[in-house]
Parts: sequence; structure tokens; C-alpha cells
Amino acid sequence: MFIGSSAMTHRSSRNTVNLIVFLASLIWGFETFAAATNMNSKTVSVCFVNDHGDVLPAAQTNKVVKPDAEWRKMLTAEQYQIARGKGTERAFCGIFHDHKKPGHYTCICCDLPLFSASAKFDSGTGWPSFFAPIAKENVVTHADNSHGMRRFEILCARCDAHLGHVFNDGPKPTGLRYCLNSASMVFKEKKAAQK
Repeated sequence: MFIGSSAMTHRSSRNTVNLIVFLASLIWGFETFAAATNMNSKTVSVCFVNDHGDVLPAAQTNKVVKPDAEWRKMLTAEQYQIARGKGTERAFCGIFHDHKKPGHYTCICCDLPLFSASAKFDSGTGWPSFFAPIAKENVVTHADNSHGMRRFEILCARCDAHLGHVFNDGPKPTGLRYCLNSASMVFKEKKAAQK
């Protein structure tokens, strides 16, 4: 009788473990599926750019939402720390701080066009600086009171990637300085017009 009872307890424990493993894999699978299909995300109105750099009218698109593990896989450690962790690269170290080619800069996380090279200026700060985004819809700002400062953080409107901060000491016509991290962006060179 004692041996039979022990065997039943062992079988019951094994079934419980199997059930827990099954439920965990089901939950993990649902989270992955939900992120991949943007089931829990909202739509956002943003502007895209054609092959020649022309800004197109605003269009609705899904927000880009991914599990943290997926962001870590697709980004370098520095890109992740800045774009997803709200970090800041060192001044004069980013690849775009002194970049002058014609084209536009897109989000490192979701490829949304953010800033045009035609709005770039040398702020002397060591970070890529722009006086306006490619379209006002493509960036959002939030108050940032970290580090004892009152600033406004810039985020990508489609995936909430941290881009940098905006200040009101920029040149005309806006008087704004969008101070960005190179690690949050990808550069797309302007294609020559076909004859």
C-alpha cells in the first residue's frame, strides 16, 4: 500500500510540473504572438518619405511594440542602452555629430523617418542637432526631470525609442534645437533624381 501511494504522489507531481511547463509556454507564446501582431498596440499617424526624400502625407500605421528580449537581439548594446534605456552617448563620439551628406535620418528601432539633413546644423554641442523634425507627427516629447534638470525628451512616435532632448536655443525658423543621439538613428542617403 505504501509503495502504491508513493507512485501515485510521484505521478501527480510529474503531471503538475508538466501542466506548469505547458501553461508557461502557452503564456510565452501568446506574448510573442501579441507583440508580433501588435494586438495590444494603438495606431499612430505618421509621415513617410519616398525614395527621393519627399515627405508624404500623414498615414495611419500600427505602433511598433516588441518584447524587451527582441529589442536586445536586434540592437547593439550601445543602441539598446540609448534607444530603449534612455541613455546618452558621449559628446563628439557619435557617427552623425559632424555628418553632412544629403538625406534623412530614421529610427534605429522601427525605421520611421525622423529628421532631414536639410534641417541639420552645427550646434557646437557634439551631438547631431536639427531645428525641426521631418514631420511633427513623427516625434513626441515628454517632460524629463531627471538628473536635476527640466528638459523635454524626444521619442519616436511609432516605437517610443529615446532619441534625445529638445531645447529652445536653436536657430531660425523654429528656434528649437533637437539634440539627438547618433546611436538612435540610421542615415538614408538621398538618391539622385533620374533623368
